[in-house]
Amino acid sequence: MVLLRRSLSLCCLALPLFGQEPTTAPTAEAGLVARAKAIHARVLTLDTHKDIDPQLAPEQLPEDPKTREEFARRYDPTIRGSQQVDFVKMREGNYDCAFFIVYVGQGQRNAAGYQRALAAANAKFDAIDRMVRLHGDTIGLARTPDDVERLHRDGKLIACIGIENGYPMGEDLGLIAQFHARGARYMSITHNNHSQLGDSHTPAEPEHRGLSELGRKAIAQMNRVGIMVDVSHSSRDTMLQTVAASKAPVIASHSGARVVNDHTRNLDDEQLRAMASNGGVVQCVALADFVKTSPGRSEAVRALRAELGLSGRRDRAGEDAAAGDLEARMAKFRERMREVDAKFPRANVRDFVDHIDHVVKIAGIDHAGIGSDFDGGGGIDGWNDASESANVTIELVRRGYTEEQIGKIWSGNLLRVWRAVEKAATAH
Repeated sequence: MVLLRRSLSLCCLALPLFGQEPTTAPTAEAGLVARAKAIHARVLTLDTHKDIDPQLAPEQLPEDPKTREEFARRYDPTIRGSQQVDFVKMREGNYDCAFFIVYVGQGQRNAAGYQRALAAANAKFDAIDRMVRLHGDTIGLARTPDDVERLHRDGKLIACIGIENGYPMGEDLGLIAQFHARGARYMSITHNNHSQLGDSHTPAEPEHRGLSELGRKAIAQMNRVGIMVDVSHSSRDTMLQTVAASKAPVIASHSGARVVNDHTRNLDDEQLRAMASNGGVVQCVALADFVKTSPGRSEAVRALRAELGLSGRRDRAGEDAAAGDLEARMAKFRERMREVDAKFPRANVRDFVDHIDHVVKIAGIDHAGIGSDFDGGGGIDGWNDASESANVTIELVRRGYTEEQIGKIWSGNLLRVWRAVEKAATAH
């Protein structure tokens, strides 16, 4: 049906014979876009994955004018800067709510490594706290789904907190409650390397054959305190074991459908069905190389990641040194990716919504959501920053999704899972 509808649209857009001006198709398209934009303005939009730098929302800017301008452009959320998500772009795109991410790269799994990771995580918690404190008239921190809806009614932008990679908790299960007290409402088991909690999707060779015993205990503790368990970046075995172990629904904060694009970061149909059975939600990721594979592009991205030490394949001896300058390497990666984007076509909004379509087909409309991975590698043609968010809704309307369904995809499903996790926590 979708392919047929697209074919008909293309036919209608062709110029008719004898110099007649096209009327019906452009009028219909303008009407569809107007209707979609109205829906987009009404629904609460929520993105589960926006990466941050620990220098976000600085209290002071450098004195040197040139340095000051560049520093502000990179870290001041109140101006239209170089980040894909800032307050200006959020308002322009009716992009209401984002999970600001406390991400720490994988280092050595020893006392010193865990101590450094915890300090790095706290620096990002501090940055989010600082942003909300300095700019509380514009953005508020949501600790509950009710907070999200209240702040939205009040006309404020909304920040939530997610932790990408459970590595900073080390072997101290008590830190999970501390993370919750700081506002964290989801935490993933792994990133791009095996953690003390479980196996990552990379490297391919397993270490724990899924979850470690500590990982199982961490899931039980997250269930107790009310933190959503995130399976993005996990290996297939880790993901399926997590779904089985959790007493509350889980999320995939930024993952795609593997049938649509065969990438190890994406979930196959058995995994999608497991998410549905668990009551969870798959937040479809808008990172171009996870959305659609282009052989030349994929090779270029792999080479760049390897060059910058972002491939998840470092040996243990070099992990801590590499983790120390992670933010600088991530910034360099984003800068160099412009060269890759110029040479190889990127995935677009249609390709992205193909993933949503497939999740809906296999898991159901109640189990699909959106997690861009903005400022962490995310971005596709048509949705390259928060200001372009309406384009996602336009494509959903084009494919026949109703306003109610679009509301579920943009925020309703995630808020339902969050409430279920809260309820499971109070039952302990």
